[in-house]
Amino acid sequence: MKNNHSIYMKVIKTTLVFLILLLSFPSLSFSQEKVIDSLKNVLLNHKENDTTKVNLLNALSSNYSSFDSKKSEEKAQEANSLAKQLNYKKGEARSFIRLSINHRKKSELDEAEEDAISALNLYEEINDQDGVNATYISLGILALNKNDLDKALEYFEKVLNYSKQNGDLEQQASMLNNIGVISHSKGNLDDAVNFFKQSYVIREQLGNKKLGLGSLNNIGAICLNQGKYTEALKYFNKCLSIHREDNNKDGIALATINMSAVYYEWKQYDKTLRYLEESLELSKEIENRSMIASCLINIGAVYADLKEFDKALDYMTASLYISKEINDKSELSAGNFQLGDLRLSMGEPIMALENYKTCLELSVSSEDKIYTCHAHIGLAQTYVALENYSKALDHALKGKQLADDLELLAQQKLASGVLASVYDKTGNYKKAFESHQLFKKLNDSLFNNENIEKITQLEYEYKYKQALDSASIRELKLTKTLTATNSDLEKSKQSYLWAIIGFLMVSILLGGVIFYQKYTNVKSKAQNIEIEQKLLRSQMTPHFIFNSLSVLQGMILNKEDKKSVLYLSKFSKLLRITLENSRDKVVPLHEELTAVNNYLELQNLEVSQTYQYTILVDENIDTTAFEIPPMLIQPFIENAIEHGFQNQKEDRKIDIQLKYSNKDLICTIKDNGIGINFQKTQKKKHKRSLATTITNERLKIVSNEFKTNGSVTIENRQKFNEQGTIVTLVIPYKKHIA
Repeated sequence: MKNNHSIYMKVIKTTLVFLILLLSFPSLSFSQEKVIDSLKNVLLNHKENDTTKVNLLNALSSNYSSFDSKKSEEKAQEANSLAKQLNYKKGEARSFIRLSINHRKKSELDEAEEDAISALNLYEEINDQDGVNATYISLGILALNKNDLDKALEYFEKVLNYSKQNGDLEQQASMLNNIGVISHSKGNLDDAVNFFKQSYVIREQLGNKKLGLGSLNNIGAICLNQGKYTEALKYFNKCLSIHREDNNKDGIALATINMSAVYYEWKQYDKTLRYLEESLELSKEIENRSMIASCLINIGAVYADLKEFDKALDYMTASLYISKEINDKSELSAGNFQLGDLRLSMGEPIMALENYKTCLELSVSSEDKIYTCHAHIGLAQTYVALENYSKALDHALKGKQLADDLELLAQQKLASGVLASVYDKTGNYKKAFESHQLFKKLNDSLFNNENIEKITQLEYEYKYKQALDSASIRELKLTKTLTATNSDLEKSKQSYLWAIIGFLMVSILLGGVIFYQKYTNVKSKAQNIEIEQKLLRSQMTPHFIFNSLSVLQGMILNKEDKKSVLYLSKFSKLLRITLENSRDKVVPLHEELTAVNNYLELQNLEVSQTYQYTILVDENIDTTAFEIPPMLIQPFIENAIEHGFQNQKEDRKIDIQLKYSNKDLICTIKDNGIGINFQKTQKKKHKRSLATTITNERLKIVSNEFKTNGSVTIENRQKFNEQGTIVTLVIPYKKHIA
């Protein structure tokens, strides 16, 4: 079960509030599609109208839920009708839960609650405690949608206590996450983060990190509210990447709107709109009206920043219309706040005042402290525009207090700015100065890591130039001293003169040596970067990309639709992984092995070039604990495929094995092809492969840095009375101790 609470983007003056996954049960979309196909086949062959058919229909409804809401509802209705005919109360209750979830996604909250209560009555009648807990969860989410936080907390705590008694760790993790959502809504951000982290740790212990994506998303949202944009982006990017792999439309819609929020704060409006439009399209597809309203209001906020006020007004009005239709108080609060910002930007403070007041009334009634804070600051800014400084001061102080309590840097900055303006207008110059100083301090705190890196780089360049200038000045002074000494040569002893000259020459020489060492160090770093770039180019060459696209074109022309879709999916995934990993100095070993496996599968899709391959990892290797430089293994596999099997059409094998012995991480790559000696003869006639040379250069640098062994050896398997080539790669690594 999932619930998507909207994340609300604020115009220039504010930051994002929250978009939360309450419960998440992610699974790979590819496996989901397989499960659906399997269930459909079983259902097609199952001719009897019995309880088994009811269970199959409910299972189909559940698997369709994340990406086809219409089919999910259709199967739930079929299950419900058949269960009633058979008097199969457990199956009927389960179908009511499925119907309730579909109604909730469409913001039909009354219908959703009615179905959930029907399920609860049936589960209690047959004394099914697991079913009762599932219904409590659904009712808790509905209560949260209706802003009844205490009622939602009551339901979730019932399930948490029961799961603790029965040792159900997964259900404990889900409830801790949900209780964290309520803590956030009440403004207890530290408690919320603590609950989310507890939830994620439990799921990590269970070996399924994907189930913890909701908690990661929530932590990211809190970071965003607190102005930690780079940290928030890291969490959202991880969620988005996994949801894209799974083709989970609910999750993608949620993650893209979160991503848009970060880029909005950085004023990168093109990226903001791109993510928002993707989220809007998916939200319409899955019929999530609350999310649609959130996307519209946020797009309006972007156009408001761009001074395209007519467009902004259209989007915001459309959002408010939907929010009123579905009676979503949270969205109505956000919409009125955004509209207040827009009216204020348009020079219409009287109309802005009404919107901010509505926002304040709704946020107070729903105990939403974050929006209460936003509304107070918005009202303060409006009263300043209306020159009603007493009311402006009152609201600014209230907003500042809430921002301090919630540790919201952006709101603290805004409130301080308003207070500085009010105190200045009312002649309280001491407090005006103090508020302005605080405003400047908070403004500095909001610099993101990217800006800090740019400043550091500029500072370095300035200091380096300053050092060169100082060296030039010293050299000029030495030259002048030498000239002056020559002019007084007759007045000084010859030996004293040569001593001075010798001292000056030694000083210049030492300065030159120091400068040369610095230059050598910079050059070494540049060579390291160049080697990394060469390796990336050798990994994903234009030749490989051209061949891949040619193969894909052939499949399409031959009308091999399924095969071409699979090929394109694997090719795009490999390209994405390669580009992502190329940005990192080290990557987890399991991610590198995933890229290698994806590359092998992609190469093997062309029927005329099939081969068998294995990837074996010794039991004493925890692939999540090792981090290695990216793209070390693949060049040798590519070399085996491209050169190792010339004129060999059958029985082609590639075996990859990883061992950990004597603190060395060893990867062996074996093929049963023509052998290295014959390949060398052929390469003299053609272009020379640079993979080995580049890898050797890279291994020297990384081995020194990691203080672990690194080397590559290529041998002909004839010495072992076998056919083919064996590559032995000792990989430098970093190891994290759990």
